[in-house]
Amino acid sequence: MRSLLVALMIVLSLAVPATAETGLVRTQGRSFVAPDGKVLHIKGISFGNWLMPEGYMFKFEVAKAPNQIYGAFERLLGPERARVFWTDFRERYITEDDIRFIKSVGFNTVRIPLHWGLFMTADGSMTGPGWALLDRVLGWVREAGLYAIVDLHAAPGGQTGINHDDGPGYPLMFYVPRHRALTVALWQAIARRYAGNPAILGYDILNEPIAPYHDVATLNPRLEPFYRKVTEAIRSVDPGRVVILAGGQWSSSFDMFGPPFTDNLAYTYHSFWASTERDSIQRHLNFSNRYNVPLFLGETGELTDEWNEQFRALHETHGIGWSFWTYKNLDTPSTVVSIPRPDGWNEIVAFADGRTAVKPSDALIQRALTQYLDGMRLPNATVRWSYLESLGLKAAP
Repeated sequence: MRSLLVALMIVLSLAVPATAETGLVRTQGRSFVAPDGKVLHIKGISFGNWLMPEGYMFKFEVAKAPNQIYGAFERLLGPERARVFWTDFRERYITEDDIRFIKSVGFNTVRIPLHWGLFMTADGSMTGPGWALLDRVLGWVREAGLYAIVDLHAAPGGQTGINHDDGPGYPLMFYVPRHRALTVALWQAIARRYAGNPAILGYDILNEPIAPYHDVATLNPRLEPFYRKVTEAIRSVDPGRVVILAGGQWSSSFDMFGPPFTDNLAYTYHSFWASTERDSIQRHLNFSNRYNVPLFLGETGELTDEWNEQFRALHETHGIGWSFWTYKNLDTPSTVVSIPRPDGWNEIVAFADGRTAVKPSDALIQRALTQYLDGMRLPNATVRWSYLESLGLKAAP
């Protein structure tokens, strides 16, 4: 009898899902599954501009890529004052108050875009100010009971072929072996540092790879083999971690993918300003059904509350989790938290974009940037409650 009981206990232990043993989110069929065994319906928001600045979030139209933005602020402030500005910017843009607020209104996930240059040097040394900031925010996320998706928005050499990868305007990462090696090494360093961390839902390997107007016939076949290498590097130090694969042509197509090459894979696409009818996502649904894998709408939004609500509902009807873009932005209704436009900001923009060679006065620059840094703090910013309502979240203070 005792032998029978022991055998039964062994069988039951083998039947316990891996997520219960590891405390990590996993995938099962077309779903994400939380450590408690329940289906996880992702309701996320992205931290655009924080560790990966984008020009339009400063209202710049020419200085779009991070290196151009950094250059504009150096021209405005000089190198030393610019370094101080960026330190203050990163300290204030996302704080513990923001994380607590995000949890309080009903989100369960945050997506954190990264720029490689904050985490490693060009020679491959894993050092930079991003590590401490990521450590801290992941601590806040865990304490708040949220999940985080870590997203490499700008890989060495650039993977998208547009300004937000901070590359040369061409996805050189897919051509230059050293860039790919650095990217794999960075992901392995991230995975090693956060191995087993239950606050991390998964790793979003590349944001919006391979522009549709570059050499698609050559580059598309290189995407999945590269993902395989990164996944192997991650799993070698952090087994069981969900890995999220973005489609090509700026995360719009899965045509270059075959069957999943390992377990715990999910597939992400981005969609802005699309039809709110099923036809807009049918090709993605077909892929999910064909291979029995989960989908994740990694970026969407930047339109009206009405559109947000309809597009969100479309995805929830089909069991697809989402992360809207973006949490905080400057003077806009299409965001959760809007930073008030500082006095004199138009002059700042004109100089940054090169539309005027006349540098604003130091007094104007100092006043505008002080207002900007103060305005990004949650108590001083504007919460767009109608935006939150459109996401099915808390609709009032």
